[in-house]
Amino acid sequence: MEQMNENEQKKVAIEKYINIQRIKKHGQEEIEYQEKIAKAELQILGISTEDLEFRQMEGS
Repeated sequence: MEQMNENEQKKVAIEKYINIQRIKKHGQEEIEYQEKIAKAELQILGISTEDLEFRQMEGS
């Protein structure tokens, strides 16, 4: 697997922080948008999101 260099790691961390700030400002709409982007990126990498999703508990 390809290793990220320090600059790439910094870029990813900054992008995560920016996304959190946008979610804080724009709420649910931004969460849904970020989820779509993340799912697409994971699918491109061949990673299924099924096992990563929260499941509703019965009776909740």
